[in-house]
Amino acid sequence: MTMKKSELVFTLTLVPIDLLSLFAAASTAYYLRFHPYFTDIRPIIFDLRFEPYLKVIIPIILIWIFVFAITGLYTTKRISIASELTKIGLACSSSMALVFAISFFSRILFESRFIALAAWILSIVFVSTSRLFIRGLQRSLLKFDIGTKRIIIIGKNQTAQALIEEFNKKTRLGFKIIGQYKKFDKSIATKIKRLKKEDKIDEIILADPSVSKEIALEIITLTDTEHLGFKYSADMFTAAVGKSVIHTYAGIPIIEVSKTPLDGWGAIYKRLFDITGALILIILSLPIQIIVAVALFIEQPGNILFSRTSDGKKTQRVGQGGKTFYYFKFRSMIKNAHKLRFDKEFIEKYGNEREGSPLFKLKNDPRITPVGKFIRKYSIDEIPEFYSVLIGNMSLVGPRPHLPEEVKTYKDTQKKVLTIKPGITGLSQISGRADLDFSDEVRLDTYYIEHWGPWLDFYILLKTPLVVLFRKGAY
Repeated sequence: MTMKKSELVFTLTLVPIDLLSLFAAASTAYYLRFHPYFTDIRPIIFDLRFEPYLKVIIPIILIWIFVFAITGLYTTKRISIASELTKIGLACSSSMALVFAISFFSRILFESRFIALAAWILSIVFVSTSRLFIRGLQRSLLKFDIGTKRIIIIGKNQTAQALIEEFNKKTRLGFKIIGQYKKFDKSIATKIKRLKKEDKIDEIILADPSVSKEIALEIITLTDTEHLGFKYSADMFTAAVGKSVIHTYAGIPIIEVSKTPLDGWGAIYKRLFDITGALILIILSLPIQIIVAVALFIEQPGNILFSRTSDGKKTQRVGQGGKTFYYFKFRSMIKNAHKLRFDKEFIEKYGNEREGSPLFKLKNDPRITPVGKFIRKYSIDEIPEFYSVLIGNMSLVGPRPHLPEEVKTYKDTQKKVLTIKPGITGLSQISGRADLDFSDEVRLDTYYIEHWGPWLDFYILLKTPLVVLFRKGAY
């Protein structure tokens, strides 16, 4: 399939826009150094006029564009905003390091470290801003069907329905469904060919993982001959293995299944990030902790933390590797509330909103106290979890920790969420919180485990307060 013309135009436009952004960053860095605010702090002891400076930065900018190209910043494939911004940061840093290396070996000493440092930082800011502007413009044009990919979905099942709802709801993804068929046969192939001839279709999505190999090959052959894009939903095995690495032994390709990027340096980075983040959040939330503790004690004298069950045992949650850990948070329920979840009469009266799943939830839970209702509404009851993060039992971001009795009812395929430490917030929490089915929660958490990256953590942490404030899916 040929690229959409609009996609090609935007891809080609990125090069001159990056050139302008880098030139603007270098120029701004130069004029900042000569601004009275900075010259008062550190007087200028060198003579660097703009014309000679211009002769230096033009070849440097060309070097940066070359680095941008080899790092994939001009790919025609769609990548996430987080991935693009990460690549920009890495590409700008690598470009600056390359420039310093060339300067060192050519024995050319640049006269202002301030300009070099400012140009590096501003280049990241300016290029990122321009890229975000381009993305915004592309999304705006989708409203006029400019750049929209017209697709046909093969399959009528839960997977297909989920895709249809996603594409219809999130127009920014750029997909427009023009047809859906339960199965693929010769008559459907004829219809697709006619649509292609009339220039009304761009891609086919096979949303039926159970389709036979022969049918799948027929669809692929059709997309090849008609120059259409082709995507397919992963089958159970493909979805389970996550990312993979190919090794070759004795001329035989052997695929190693990578469970999660949170191994090795990924785990080290995440732990350092958790410690730093937890300490900052604990300090910032101290006034709230004190106020909540006093309010809870006045409302119901006794323990202000939910840290023990009605029989006096420490509360437990299941963490990484299926191991249990001591769990605590601010108390939000009446005493002995835990007993009622096993009371048949109580459950029959109020109903379990998560019936059929391992979880237990009551939408209008009568066990919650007035203060408890408020702190739950804004997730204040979970602030003590910052201490669990500091200790190392939890992470700032990850799958939510569940009770041992809940985890016992997990299906084997659902136990993958126990691969990493549980988190205070996560991808499922910012995507619907308690409104999600447990299967959807597991699917989102599995995606996080398999595609973790620093930017993904940053994105989830930034979005969490917005979700909490608007109380999306809160119980």
